Amino acid sequence: MDAFVVLQVGCVIGAFALCGVPFGLIIALRMNGVDVRELGSGNIGMTNVARSVGASAAALTFGCDVGKGLLSMWLTRLAMSLCLPAGLSFEPSSEGFAVLTTVYAACVFGHIFSPYLGFHGGKGVAVGFGAALGLHWPSALLMMLCFDLVAFPSRYVSAGSIVGSLSLPIILGVLFQATPWSLVPVAIACCTVIWAHRTNIVKLVHGQERKFTVKKKAEPKRPDAPTIRRDTKKDEEDE
Repeated sequence: MDAFVVLQVGCVIGAFALCGVPFGLIIALRMNGVDVRELGSGNIGMTNVARSVGASAAALTFGCDVGKGLLSMWLTRLAMSLCLPAGLSFEPSSEGFAVLTTVYAACVFGHIFSPYLGFHGGKGVAVGFGAALGLHWPSALLMMLCFDLVAFPSRYVSAGSIVGSLSLPIILGVLFQATPWSLVPVAIACCTVIWAHRTNIVKLVHGQERKFTVKKKAEPKRPDAPTIRRDTKKDEEDE
């Protein structure tokens, strides 16, 4: 088998394995002793961690998910630079870039279909951004801009994620003239991210999607504060 193909397969498998590490689940368990799969949306990503655990855990989850995507792409670039002939280019119109896009897809699939969680996982947004930084950082920043323009005004992270995912193959193809065959893995990965948001899309259409919130720490009760009896039945009805 050609050395180029062997290296590509190895990088794809390595990226899938690394990006399958469920940092959101691990961080929530370590910091608060909770399994985020049993809280909120049941997702292991930053948004559910923020709602279920808090801002610190969410920020750490986001950083780790972005980091594992970026690290996978950086290691792929390093391996290809060391093992393949000098002069290999990673520009969007090159053969090297086409290899990078297959590894990009492996990063996203590893997170969404984590091999450590029975091929269930997150929705691939943060890891997709990190991997995009390693793939082609100008496109990644433009993708993040598309996300911000939707998510911040609306406070719907899911809507921003969908728009951001849709924008990446368009940005690479239109602005940076990436070759059609190199765009195929990116397009498949981005469509998979959108598929992972299918329940969010239904909720957005029906006006039932939750806006982004962060779990606040409970304030300590004052010793002299009166005890307030909760009406459990009413609380359940309100929820």
